Amino acid sequence: MKNFFAAVIFMLGMANFACAATSDLIFDSSIGVEKTLTCDGREIKFMAYENISYVAEPASEIQKLSVYIPAEYLRGEKINGYSAETAPIFLPNGVGGYMPGKILAPVENDRMSGGANASLVALSRGLVVISPAIRGRTTTMNGVYVGKAPALIVDYKAAVRWIRFNRDRLPAGDVEKIISNGTSAGGALSALLGATGNAPEYQTYLQALGAADERDDIFASSDYCPITNLENADTAYEWIFYGETKYFQAMWQLMPPTDSEAANNPVPVKKSSEMTAEEIRVSKILRDAFPKYLNSLNLRDEHGKILTLDKNGNGSFKNFIKKKYIESAQKALDNGEDLSGVDWIKIKKGRVVDVDLKKYPAAVTRMKAAPAFDKLDLSSGENDEFGDEMNNPRHFSEVLFNENLADKKIIAMLNPMNFIGREDVTTAKHFRIRHGAADRDTSLAIPAIFALKLQNNGVDVDFFSPWAQGHGGDYDLDELFDWIDSVCK
Repeated sequence: MKNFFAAVIFMLGMANFACAATSDLIFDSSIGVEKTLTCDGREIKFMAYENISYVAEPASEIQKLSVYIPAEYLRGEKINGYSAETAPIFLPNGVGGYMPGKILAPVENDRMSGGANASLVALSRGLVVISPAIRGRTTTMNGVYVGKAPALIVDYKAAVRWIRFNRDRLPAGDVEKIISNGTSAGGALSALLGATGNAPEYQTYLQALGAADERDDIFASSDYCPITNLENADTAYEWIFYGETKYFQAMWQLMPPTDSEAANNPVPVKKSSEMTAEEIRVSKILRDAFPKYLNSLNLRDEHGKILTLDKNGNGSFKNFIKKKYIESAQKALDNGEDLSGVDWIKIKKGRVVDVDLKKYPAAVTRMKAAPAFDKLDLSSGENDEFGDEMNNPRHFSEVLFNENLADKKIIAMLNPMNFIGREDVTTAKHFRIRHGAADRDTSLAIPAIFALKLQNNGVDVDFFSPWAQGHGGDYDLDELFDWIDSVCK
């Protein structure tokens, strides 16, 4: 009997704790402040509810979000055909390099977009903006590193759960039309959020933070140059860049569309470095390993044709990648750009008919020595991301390493490829993926593989490689929000 009463008291205590934790997540509409910014020459008025905790038991003070709502919705008006009830929710993250991501508040002058940032443009187009700050690989609390993998995706999911928990308290926003957005590692995070809806692997981590007991699937995902599929990114990088032994960590003037001489003789900002003999040896091992991985995926093109590579790295998948570059160059040509000086594409009678992937690496230049991501000396940001709580970096690719590897379950939790098509996962219905034709940070093969697997599982995917675009994001905001309108209306 004594044990029975003890159990009852314990259960009541847990229930009280749960109620208290839940109350910590309730949205308080009284904290809103009206703000005004200018976007494309017109004033945008909105209510800002800032720095709200989205978990009841935070591991870091960074775990807060801000809500921005167009002022018109509080007056019962419509914007761009949306009402307070139907407005999509734009969920941008500020993660880069797997570092902590700040809240992306609306601003008029943004480095990436060159004008109003994505949050402000979203408000101008009638979207509600909710942006969370997210832990990264350098986040600490009480001397412990609390932002290593899988923290960043756990935080992003917790923010989605917070939104759904407050569905009836938020003044505006359709919680079934949440659209994520991110660039680079943030693009990988956005892709991961879209691919892992309600996956059980994250539940223990979410419970430990006191995240709301809600779904964490989203409607659509916008992914700029996603640095993802990390355990296979090194092999994909060498499949494209093998043979180039010089690398340039600084940005080049890449493929200028109107200066053919500069296109053939780009000038680096910094002097190039030369790969060591060991790095060159490793480059070949990685290149040779890529076909086996690619063939294991059983990917198919839009006609149902299986995409493969032979042991030399040639085959139908290579032709698919060439086709993406041809589409990119053709669009640039149709827009009036002069591509006559670009020696890795072939043009006949105004049509781009072929690309030479052997010449491509020399044209855009190599950015990283081999291995590009899982470094021999554990010096990359990705090695740091998979490190432990005491900040000891770890390897994550078994192609080269069999010691000092991160936990395989955690490695898998950061790769969206492991979740697509699973019955216990709710994948977003729509993806928009952009990877610049001049992006040297990761291989085009990585987002292409992701896009193909999504499409092979019935997901709507808009995948394109913009000409002369390097590693970056939010450079085509009008097109981004046109796409959002097309999938939401």
